[in-house]
Amino acid sequence: MTDVGQRDIGKVLINAFALLLVLSYALPYVYLLMTSLKPAADVQQIPPQFFPETFSLENFREVLGTATLPKAFLNSLIVAVLTTLLSLALAVPAAYVATQYRRPLTVVFLLFALITRMVPAVSLGVPLFQLLKSVGLLDTTTGLVLAHTSTAVPLALLLMAAFFEGVPKELEEAARMDGCTRFQAFVKVILPVMKSGIAITALFSFIASWNEFLYALLLTSENAKTAPIVIAEYNSVYGLAWGPMTAAAVLYSLPVIIVTLVLQKQIIGGLTFGAVKG
Repeated sequence: MTDVGQRDIGKVLINAFALLLVLSYALPYVYLLMTSLKPAADVQQIPPQFFPETFSLENFREVLGTATLPKAFLNSLIVAVLTTLLSLALAVPAAYVATQYRRPLTVVFLLFALITRMVPAVSLGVPLFQLLKSVGLLDTTTGLVLAHTSTAVPLALLLMAAFFEGVPKELEEAARMDGCTRFQAFVKVILPVMKSGIAITALFSFIASWNEFLYALLLTSENAKTAPIVIAEYNSVYGLAWGPMTAAAVLYSLPVIIVTLVLQKQIIGGLTFGAVKG
């Protein structure tokens, strides 16, 4: 067999494996979508069918017809956006200083950020509850943003530190020679170069806050309740409402999908950032 034939067979095998991998990840979501489109009578049909016999939007009308879920979606969106912005505002400059002006203290700082990622969130739940209760921030968007930021900042810091490691120090030095201060060089030169890394960090921070369940369960009750809590409440003493739950889950997954698609160019650029150095 010629080398060209072997390469063609190798490409086919790689593409087939990649397709199989994508399908394995997509299958649960497709089944979730198909279930949400089934009429109430078909949702718990035995044996279950993958595709609905008739497509129906009654589950979506049911979940959107109440005030509870739209309000929870809005709370989730506000908390996730504010958490992302606050995390970036704290982590981006801190990571730049820690990597570009490396000192023993900055190494300890990054190590501390790594250690905090290893601490189980459940062990911080009660201290956060007591702290927010003492300052009157229980069941508030502000309190939940602060709780989410406490876990999102170490993640954002470690991600940005990895990206900043690939930035040549000569960039800042050249900007300083042109008359920029350190802050101006950071804002006008370094940040534009790091837009892909910032996009990836923003996406991970957004997803971490958007999917967070434990703190939302412990720190909210009615006013600041987020969508994961409302979706979980479809499991009640009267049974599991599969249709409305799957419809709510499909709607809840859309913002993450949209944000990922919007930032896909930056994500691809960030994944290859620093791979080739001259």
